[in-house]
Amino acid sequence: MSVTVRVPAKVNVQLAVGAARPDGFHDLANVFLAVGLYDEVTVTPADELRVTCAGPDAGQVPLDRTNLAARAAVALAERHGLDPAVHLHIAKDIPVAGGMAGGSADGAGALVACDALWGTNASREELLDICAELGSDVPFSLVGGAALGTGRGEKLRLLEVGGTFHWVFAMAERGLSTPAVFREFDRLAEGRDVPEPVASQPLLDALAKGDPHALAAAVSNDLQPAALSLFPELADTLAAGRAAGALATLVSGSGPTTAFLARDAESATKVAEALHTSGTCRSVRTTSGPAPGATIRR
Repeated sequence: MSVTVRVPAKVNVQLAVGAARPDGFHDLANVFLAVGLYDEVTVTPADELRVTCAGPDAGQVPLDRTNLAARAAVALAERHGLDPAVHLHIAKDIPVAGGMAGGSADGAGALVACDALWGTNASREELLDICAELGSDVPFSLVGGAALGTGRGEKLRLLEVGGTFHWVFAMAERGLSTPAVFREFDRLAEGRDVPEPVASQPLLDALAKGDPHALAAAVSNDLQPAALSLFPELADTLAAGRAAGALATLVSGSGPTTAFLARDAESATKVAEALHTSGTCRSVRTTSGPAPGATIRR
């Protein structure tokens, strides 16, 4: 009588950001790579909709209907004339407010789990449509792998990945608000022309070839200056990873999690050990990508 869905974190290997649109959003060229850090969302029938959460930083997760998992359940139920009376339990392992789409992952996980529990048999297109309504990163959490997101990130084109990329992620002492980072991006961009966001062909080629050195030369994040402006200490974490031999260092999405691309698994372990002893971050994780999207576990 319950369904559990596992959903991955993401890193943006390219995040090109255009000028603010009249609706307040920004056009993006957002190259997502799913990585092997996961949340699990378990859905069980209940008398009413409720949300619980356990795991690192679970106390920072909203447990009311503003939670993306709850919003996903409500959205699917409304489309099919159902009562969203379920207990949503989130087993948290993706950093909270860390720029790795943990909330979006929970929304996608809840959507897939509720669809299976209720037998609504929603098509892939319907699920992706609901995901896009929920948030810019939610569709990618559903599909996983690697994809180019355009529009505000919700229009996806799946990308070929020719190998495994090894990553280290350093978790910061506090979170960053994605809207606040975009506001800072707009402030820093004031008075200058912001180019249209375009995907980097060398980066897409590097993914397709599975070449970490070529990928390292092409990664970029237009939100990084804004994140560093709001959280200057992240520069020390990036410098520590660079000194430890990371091929590339960048802020993940809107931050404040920092991401380090390593040559291989052994190099990733060395970078992680150096970051752990650097005193510049709260915790460190190693993993790899690409990882599958939302997957029913039982």
